[in-house]
Amino acid sequence: MPIFEFSEWDGSQQFRPLSADAAFDKLAEHLLEYGDYVLRQLDHLDEANPDLVKLLIKEGFLEKDETGKYAVAAKGVRRIENKALDELFSIDKKDMQGKHPSDFKGTGQIRHEDSKPYEYGDPVANLNLHETLKNAMHRTHHAPRDEDHHHGGRDAYGPRLTVSEEDFVVHETEYQTSCATVVLIDMSGSMARYGKYYHAKKVALALQALVRSRYSEDSLKVIGFYTYASPLTERTLLHSAPKPVSIFDSRVFLRVNLDAPPDFVPEHFTNIQAGLKFAREHLKRQSAVNKQIICITDGEPTAHLEGRELVLMYPPHERTARATLQEVQACVQAGVQLSTFALIEDYFYLDLVNFVDQMARIGQGLAIYCNAGELGGYVLDRFVRGRRSRKKLG
Repeated sequence: MPIFEFSEWDGSQQFRPLSADAAFDKLAEHLLEYGDYVLRQLDHLDEANPDLVKLLIKEGFLEKDETGKYAVAAKGVRRIENKALDELFSIDKKDMQGKHPSDFKGTGQIRHEDSKPYEYGDPVANLNLHETLKNAMHRTHHAPRDEDHHHGGRDAYGPRLTVSEEDFVVHETEYQTSCATVVLIDMSGSMARYGKYYHAKKVALALQALVRSRYSEDSLKVIGFYTYASPLTERTLLHSAPKPVSIFDSRVFLRVNLDAPPDFVPEHFTNIQAGLKFAREHLKRQSAVNKQIICITDGEPTAHLEGRELVLMYPPHERTARATLQEVQACVQAGVQLSTFALIEDYFYLDLVNFVDQMARIGQGLAIYCNAGELGGYVLDRFVRGRRSRKKLG
């Protein structure tokens, strides 16, 4: 898998190899689209261009695991995440102290232009000096002459300015809540089309960087769902790809005993129920004030669990839809906010829209229909809003 850089030749240029950063960025784009397959091809790249691979290892972008296979090192993962954040969300690096707003005021980390009279217990660090001095000047100017002595007396320039507690004004502040977020990413076979999984993965990687750099009090978990559901670490997320379609029957009805599964189980189905259940159980163990699930999918569910049995049904069946919606209801009862993003890249999925509408209605949440390229901005907006507390402190 060679990596090239092209430019128009005018006879005067000298060949300059790509820098390690630029070479890794090009490799990262392939990783985002094709996942672990790209890493498996690095042996061929090593044969064709050993100096480049050695350079990427030397600079800390690549490494070899315990089995001798190439893997993206921690430095490489961070670079990909940060680049995804910059590209998708256009976060101003000069404003890294910013925080998302919540819905109520109180002692916290964000200072507002709005002010209020000082009350006992308000932090003096939040003193609005301009308004405080203005109050003191107004009070001193309007003080009766017989009160001059009480307020500091007079000199050749008029009454002396003194500041008392009644003059104090403090900035309003906003209470910052912590939030536990689970991002559910559809890994079914259809996500390989039209760059849908590429964009979904890029959004999840960007959120990893956002939480690490700006919301250290938050937690973020990424879970992939397909026939099953499984957690994705930062590295396994980067290496991941949609499950390839392995059966092509126009109608499928399979029951799989999870305690004694057969050697072959097709993995390209869409088990939203399993993803939601995994997310709900994870969030139950989190102590954050706010809990939310962001689900990204491109199709109706075609797999669900019935006790210790896995049921695969295609075309999508009401039985699977009903089991999935029951899990949506369980998330509501657990106090979890649910936002679903339906990717309609292939064509207009009327049935998908209807199902996602049902998820939003039962889950008292949000449903958004968009193309994959628009996903980043919508997810960022929902992530921001999902962090807001829905109740005020007493």
